[in-house]
Amino acid sequence: MICNPYEIVIQGITSDGRQFRPSDWAERLSGILSTFGFDQKLSYAPYVRPMFLDNVRCVAVDKQLEKLDPRVFEFIMAFARDNDLRVVDCRTLVEQYNQPGADAA
Repeated sequence: MICNPYEIVIQGITSDGRQFRPSDWAERLSGILSTFGFDQKLSYAPYVRPMFLDNVRCVAVDKQLEKLDPRVFEFIMAFARDNDLRVVDCRTLVEQYNQPGADAA
């Protein structure tokens, strides 16, 4: 599975097809909800995580975040809008990958 059906995926591609920079944008954005454990290792929150899709950096956002913390959810969505990034519901991505002739992720 490329993502979970309850997630929204922000892809690091602008509407004109350019790759978004800086190259670590997904980790930075996901890091806003991350924490450091007792072992001093960074742990991403269960609601926002970086991922790759077709060699493109992405951020998967759990839709529950909109109810749990609307301000953080809006911040993330505003970031995507302000930077002209593609935002796709994971169910749409899964349907695209399950079509005959689609490349596997």
